[in-house]
Amino acid sequence: MTEYPGERPPSGASAVPGQGPSRPPSEPSADEAESYEAWLGRSRVVLTPIAAPSILGLFGFASSTFMVASNLAEWWGDRLVSPVVLAPLVIFFGGLAQLAAGMWAYRARDAVATAMHGTWGAFWLAWGMTQLMVANGLLPLDTTLSRAFGFWWIVLAVTTIFGALASLGRNLGMFLVMGLLAAGSALLAAGFVGAVHGLVLAGGWVLIASAAAGWYTAGAMMLEQSYGGRIILPLGRWSLRGNLPGHRQTRPIEYAAGEPGAKAGQ
Repeated sequence: MTEYPGERPPSGASAVPGQGPSRPPSEPSADEAESYEAWLGRSRVVLTPIAAPSILGLFGFASSTFMVASNLAEWWGDRLVSPVVLAPLVIFFGGLAQLAAGMWAYRARDAVATAMHGTWGAFWLAWGMTQLMVANGLLPLDTTLSRAFGFWWIVLAVTTIFGALASLGRNLGMFLVMGLLAAGSALLAAGFVGAVHGLVLAGGWVLIASAAAGWYTAGAMMLEQSYGGRIILPLGRWSLRGNLPGHRQTRPIEYAAGEPGAKAGQ
């Protein structure tokens, strides 16, 4: 007896080991077709909609990236004391909150969000902990200015390049966030490893642009969800209609009235 716990097995596969298929793969037997349709008719999909995890993830990412990048670009402060002041917010908002968004992205079946929020959430946790260790004398003062620290950015640049390529399948907003982030990480990697101050400054400026794109994208996603799937700020989708303000891009699955969970929102 053939069972179908998941997808339909290849048609024409023989049940006897070593015996070739008795018919072309494109022609399932009547018994196979009937069994599959019976299994399909008994299957049920239970929907548990959640808010887009990247809304929180991008806000956490953009906030932490802007604060640190503006310091790297020498807009304010210094490279030794100022990062210690930023560390607590970076740890919780850019680190824990973004990492949680990455884990919720598993539930949303969003591979790009899972990888990118997971990667950058973990990075900001590590960055913040490193700053606190420096402040407490557990690491040298120049730890985050050393060549070894540049290798952190190499890993981030390579990972984020793949995120940028994958984001091309979504919209221009996410691609800009990831593309600028990958470019800024590469500049910082080259600047720290090669001890080139100008590249570190340039990397800071590019990361500021990435943070701005992240804020815009998160805001556009939140507004769209808050207005019942209607586009308020265009995300740069790859269709003209998908960028028209007022166009309903998605429709929430909900009962017209009910408690949160049965109806979108609180």
